[in-house]
Amino acid sequence: MKTINDFNFKDKKALIRVDFNVPLDENLNVTDDTRIRAAKPTILKILEDGGSCILMSHLGRPKSQEAKFSLKHVVKPLSEILGIQVKFVDDCIGPKVDEAAEKLESGEILLLENLRFYDQEIDGDVDFAKKLSKLGDIYVNDAFGTAHRAHASTAIIAELFPENKCSGLLLASEIENVNKVLESNEKPVTAIIGGAKVSSKITIIENILGKIDNLIIGGGMAFTFVKAQGGKIGGSLVEDDKLDLALDILKVAKEKNVKVHLPVDCVIADSFSEMANTKSSAIDDIPDGWMGLDTGPKTNELFSEVIRNSKTILWNGPVGVFEMKKFAEGTKILGKNIVESTKNGAFSLVGGGDSVAAAQQFGITDKVSYVSTGGGAMLEMLEGKVLPGIKALEN
Repeated sequence: MKTINDFNFKDKKALIRVDFNVPLDENLNVTDDTRIRAAKPTILKILEDGGSCILMSHLGRPKSQEAKFSLKHVVKPLSEILGIQVKFVDDCIGPKVDEAAEKLESGEILLLENLRFYDQEIDGDVDFAKKLSKLGDIYVNDAFGTAHRAHASTAIIAELFPENKCSGLLLASEIENVNKVLESNEKPVTAIIGGAKVSSKITIIENILGKIDNLIIGGGMAFTFVKAQGGKIGGSLVEDDKLDLALDILKVAKEKNVKVHLPVDCVIADSFSEMANTKSSAIDDIPDGWMGLDTGPKTNELFSEVIRNSKTILWNGPVGVFEMKKFAEGTKILGKNIVESTKNGAFSLVGGGDSVAAAQQFGITDKVSYVSTGGGAMLEMLEGKVLPGIKALEN
């Protein structure tokens, strides 16, 4: 697969699929510009070559051409981040778009309107992809966050540029860093898998068991494992139909010499609320009417020791309800230990929406080795799936 470093963009129009699916507040201001900043190196490289950039993205899940999902809300922060006034056209196909692209000069940037204002984008419509493809000379995919979707602007359009297609710097970096975990020789390799449900993480766990040395299981999904082994979990979150699956995972892990680390204690509450009464409990002896919402002090120490001794760390999912201050301590300590281990030479990859949100909340995004911008895409890569948007770039 080629990257933008394999091309000289002088006098060329680069048609770039970026991921500007960013959160907006009620006044339609961008509240988190991480994904915009992540696209900057690719855009600047093309401009420095003497090329121009035509940027296309989706924003949200519009049901029609809803003004609140217009990419015009991104123009101001994008222009500020790039230090260049970005032009905007309020459509992504059609005569006025063709004209705006035709008039674009070297050193200029044009942002197209939301691709998902057309159903053809999600449908992977070939005619829609053809209309987009006419706008540029070289196709660049820098949207890791949508690489797992076979959409018109990702998988389909790439086929229309047989020779002139490549990945941007962000997409190349995402692939490289996920592969660092999957193919790491820096051992021990530790995967921290948290979050609410085993069912949403089962394929990841199955795929990585042959590649890791330690598996830390936290969050709501831990209670399914505890109950499967005969523990009393009170009113804690559990998937009763996944108890056998949890036992199977433990069995396979043992066969592959993977040490599974489950919580041994937890902070329990009498309601799912900041106002709840709380106390500590052994994880397998939670009274009725109480639920586990965070890891306890013994577990925090146990997990800390594993992380401190790791050379490669994947963090996907929190170990408690970190959005509530009362139940954030376990996830906060976990993050702190990942930072410490990184300082001491470990490679750490943080990915998946909740983990990234926790890393941002605790101010550690710049203190780990890599933070993935694509939750779903990263998870599918970890599951061993072939991502359509990446496959389409391969020659």
